[in-house]
Amino acid sequence: METPLITGAFALLLITISLLQPLARRLGLAPSVLLAIVGTLIGISATYLFYTSHTNRFDDFAQIFADPPLDSEMILYMFLPLLLFQTTLTLDIRRILEDIVPILVMAVVAVFVATGFIGFALYPLTSYFLSLEDVLIVCLLLGAIVATTDPVAVVAIFRDIGAPARLGRIVEGESLLNDAAAIVIFVILLGILTKQQSLTPGEAVVAFGRSFVGGLVVGAVLARIAVSLLSLMRDLPLAQVTLSLALPYGTYVLSDQFVDVSAVVAVVCAGTIFNLYGLARIQPASWQFLHAVWEQLSFWAASLIFLLSAILIPKLVAGFAPIDILLLIVVIVASLAARAVVIFGLLPVMSLFGAGQSVSNKYKTVILWGGMRGAVTLILALSVSEHAILSEEVSGFVTKLATGFVLFTLLVYGTSLKPLIRLLGLDQLNARDEALRTQFLSLALLDVRSELETAAKSYHINERVTTNVLKGYENRAAAAASETNKLEELKDWDRVRMGLIALADREQQLVLEHFHEKTISGRAVSRFLTLTGRTGDLTRSDGRSGYNKATRQPLKFGFGFRLGQTLQRRLRITRPLANQLADRFEFLLIYRILADELVDFNDSRIRPLMGDRVADILLDTLSLRQDETIQAIDALRLQYPDYADSLEGQFLLKAGVRLEETAYDEAKGQMLIGTELHRDLLRDVERTRRTSHTRPKLDLGLKTGDLVSAHPLFKDLPRKQQKAIRRMMRPQFATPREKLIRRGDRGDAAYFIASGAVEVQAPTHSVRLGRGDVFGEIALMTGGRRSADVVALGYCQLLSLGAHDFKSLMEQHPDLREHVVALATNRQLMNTDKAEHEIEDPVVPQFTLDDPPEDQTSENDEGGNMDGDLDQSTSELPEGPETDTSTVEIEITEEIKVTETIKIAEDKELPDTHQDSDTAADEKTGNVTKKETASG
Repeated sequence: METPLITGAFALLLITISLLQPLARRLGLAPSVLLAIVGTLIGISATYLFYTSHTNRFDDFAQIFADPPLDSEMILYMFLPLLLFQTTLTLDIRRILEDIVPILVMAVVAVFVATGFIGFALYPLTSYFLSLEDVLIVCLLLGAIVATTDPVAVVAIFRDIGAPARLGRIVEGESLLNDAAAIVIFVILLGILTKQQSLTPGEAVVAFGRSFVGGLVVGAVLARIAVSLLSLMRDLPLAQVTLSLALPYGTYVLSDQFVDVSAVVAVVCAGTIFNLYGLARIQPASWQFLHAVWEQLSFWAASLIFLLSAILIPKLVAGFAPIDILLLIVVIVASLAARAVVIFGLLPVMSLFGAGQSVSNKYKTVILWGGMRGAVTLILALSVSEHAILSEEVSGFVTKLATGFVLFTLLVYGTSLKPLIRLLGLDQLNARDEALRTQFLSLALLDVRSELETAAKSYHINERVTTNVLKGYENRAAAAASETNKLEELKDWDRVRMGLIALADREQQLVLEHFHEKTISGRAVSRFLTLTGRTGDLTRSDGRSGYNKATRQPLKFGFGFRLGQTLQRRLRITRPLANQLADRFEFLLIYRILADELVDFNDSRIRPLMGDRVADILLDTLSLRQDETIQAIDALRLQYPDYADSLEGQFLLKAGVRLEETAYDEAKGQMLIGTELHRDLLRDVERTRRTSHTRPKLDLGLKTGDLVSAHPLFKDLPRKQQKAIRRMMRPQFATPREKLIRRGDRGDAAYFIASGAVEVQAPTHSVRLGRGDVFGEIALMTGGRRSADVVALGYCQLLSLGAHDFKSLMEQHPDLREHVVALATNRQLMNTDKAEHEIEDPVVPQFTLDDPPEDQTSENDEGGNMDGDLDQSTSELPEGPETDTSTVEIEITEEIKVTETIKIAEDKELPDTHQDSDTAADEKTGNVTKKETASG
């Protein structure tokens, strides 16, 4: 074939693809349906022109379509990596990961169910009517080929009718992994059929797992390498796109030809990793450019692979016999039954166990009927027809039934899907949306009319013309206003839910605006987008409680933070914990800014639309969120004030850089400055931006030497003794509300507070301890169990000392021992109550004073005051020989009684609404006694 003819044929295909898009929109059909129809017609026409005896003028051109210069392997290698990679780029990966369990279960189970249903349903008839070798394997191979689904049409319709976003994600993610699982099964069955490998059922399962997991590993490794290279091309978007294009092709070839794992799984995993981490390495404008390029490439690839596959349909169905029609009906029924089992059987089970979203029967019906097959099925069938080892009977059986099934799904499912949607009433607005539409339309039309009137005056347009135009808007606004009573007829909770959904959607838009303005880093934007998406989903399903749950979740400490804490405590590795704290600082700062902007949005846009009552409820919800966020920020600021100031200054610097860049762009657009000057100014801006995007490093301040030398109990000791103590101590970082000691546990360590504050929660009262205090020593000294819970009030830096080291320290330093024993004596009196004596283990003193002094004098410990009531300085006991143990006990007992009275009174005054259980205790100070210490 001559190159000019092939180039001309390629151009003809591109023209066909471009013209079919508007035609599909006009006819209300999925583009894939038209591509299949037109491609089949092209194949039939080309075959006729090439083999007809009437003329040979078009033989050279017709041969390109009748016998394309591409085989199945070339088509797969050219187009499949592009399609898989682009699909992963468009997915909200973090939200997909939240539903990874139902997606994986549905993908893997659905493929096995479809393969089994179709294979075993065909086996009896095929054995009776056809003489094939390894009939069951051949039938299962056909089942694996037609198990792949094309969700494009279903997902597009879901978006049009406003289906739950999570439902669309599950369907799309399931289909993506469905293709990967089906291809792995296809390769294994094909190997068994061609005698290239002989596997038992158990070995086949192991081979499936090896191929699947191996693909995940290869894709993850290659993607991480590619992401690390992106930073070298930060200002070169064309180079970044080129690297992203090389990644799927390189991954596919390496996995398929060299590592022998699933190339499809590897490409999907590579795209997932690139989507997750690439955003942090690419500027916002470059990321948008990359997505635009990939969208165009994917459109070409999807259209061409479908069109080329459809052109081959006449060739694949050649020799279709009446028995094949019966077998095709069996395939259709078995496939529909297998899909129904998964959708109507598996989805409810997962919803019951909380692993999936509850889906209405109407949506299940749409998913069932939307199981169209596409290009992947046709390409796999074509690869079977081209396989040299397989017999013609096997090849013909597989290709005819697979191709016929694809045509059936496209022509029947594809053309009837939208009518089914209309029949089920899923294309209609619900009552809430209809009420909101009329209210919003009325307000919007009035705003447009006012702006048009102002514009007409500015442009000196004839008053008669202006009146005619404005009258149309007035009539439309009046008609909409006459129906606004629909909104008032809704219940309050419905209107509040609508307002909260609007807030969640607006927050997502604000995140994108900040990202485009480069005030939010790429490292943080994906997390915020995931959060806003989850907030919208929970609000739609659970209303106000769902919104509060979603907005409070990020204020808690997640798995990554706990892992960093464990590494610091167990292995003394502080970098992961420091990174987690720095990320939390940055997140909370932006989170607070977004909440402030939502308050303005509520007043300016939602209040006129929903009314004062709904807007006030939304304001209360946002105010609660603001208060909780500020509390979280203040807790961090108290421990690391300088770092908080640095982050806020960095945010302002980012905003200033953006304003400066905008000013230069506007000046160039108004022709005030030339191109060269504009470029020179932008170079300066870019240098400043790089500085503003370099986040300062956070020092946790957990160096044991510094903590020991600064601790009030050890700072006056000789350096040699401090060094000895330093070797015994382990630094420990505690988070707010973390329970450090549990009542009833055996004592294994004592804790010295270097900074921060903790609360000792005895059964009848609470005691707050601050910098310079010790806790956990009583159980070590008495040999009994812990007599109280100890909870961190804020971020704390502690020095922990194991039981053995604690005993050694007390023996080596008598003065320190006397001081700790005195503290323990007072603390034991504070923590003891009558009921406790009845359940505690017998106390066996482990440390005693060799020569107890006659007098007890109080020491005033140094108190590291965190925020007023968190760290209280030690109060002094009366000096003199008359101050004995009984006196201390009486004074403390009286103080406990007063404290309990205050606590009861305050609890009565405190409403239980708008208070999270893990934050209410932080705000109350009336149930806290001053710590009493007595020196030996």
